Amino acid sequence: MSQKLLLSAREIDIILHRLACQLIEKHDDFSQSVLIGIQPRGVFLAHRIKEKLEKDYQIPSINLGQLDITFYRDDFRRSQEPLHANATNIDFIVEDKHVIFIDDVLYTGRSIRSALTAIQSFGRPKTIELLTLIDRRFSRHLPIQPNYNGRKVDAINNERVIVNWEENNGEDSVYLINKEPSI
Repeated sequence: MSQKLLLSAREIDIILHRLACQLIEKHDDFSQSVLIGIQPRGVFLAHRIKEKLEKDYQIPSINLGQLDITFYRDDFRRSQEPLHANATNIDFIVEDKHVIFIDDVLYTGRSIRSALTAIQSFGRPKTIELLTLIDRRFSRHLPIQPNYNGRKVDAINNERVIVNWEENNGEDSVYLINKEPSI
């Protein structure tokens, strides 16, 4: 197994500032917009984006929620192991709001399709956008594209993209891992 560093902590910080600025250009003061981190890994990115918007750009009171998609996935019954859902925490109205889904890696698009279904339980948003740190653009199973992305990565065959956050992995980094087949 080999790994290649795609993004360092400094590069991630620069990307987060750029993504925050792009959101401000589109959503202004966020009075009609909400952020929704997709459980589990999108929540770390969502908290970071919210922190940048509030501390660095003085946008007050941004609504941030967490959405679990475990039982909305089209493959949830295929697992041999019992599923463990994460917490959903949306304590605000999404009806007629601009919703920004946030996830770390966009791969096949199936997680986002699940999130589109799950959010309907909380109301009918005016619009839904997608922000991702990494877009694995040649791996899509569904026609889903991010509105905002940090970096496009062409990962093929046995390659995986691993996003680490200081909060849970001790460092901010993104690695491309090549799981070479055993002979």
